[in-house]
Amino acid sequence: MMDVIDIEGVLEVEALSFSTPWTKEAFYQEITKNQFAYYFIAQLGGKIVGYCGLWVVVENANITNIAVHPEYRKQGIGEGLMKGAVDMAKMLGAEKLSLEVRVSNEGAQHLYKKFGFQPGGIRKRYYTDNQEDALVMWVNL
Repeated sequence: MMDVIDIEGVLEVEALSFSTPWTKEAFYQEITKNQFAYYFIAQLGGKIVGYCGLWVVVENANITNIAVHPEYRKQGIGEGLMKGAVDMAKMLGAEKLSLEVRVSNEGAQHLYKKFGFQPGGIRKRYYTDNQEDALVMWVNL
């Protein structure tokens, strides 16, 4: 599980992964104030190489974000993080798990489909950096 001391490492992954990265304060609030939030990190040799955020509210769970450092992609890290999130959601009694993904991010969509996620709709102009649509994906747990 992610702790406050992990935020700096997560911020590096975040900045390398997203054009509009979350702030240090946003991560701090998530892990210290949000009772519904669970954040996982992946480390190699003491370096944070990925993370995943999960919200679980009663029977519904949502992946808030997932990212792997570009130098460590395609090594199963993202898959491991997703497995951890799915397992945690199930353990906490969630019945459904959802996420949003850029319609252009076919690699991520492929990963999510491995876990049974199916397309459930489009959120028009969801991403503020370029107004790209988000594909909403769901899986029944």
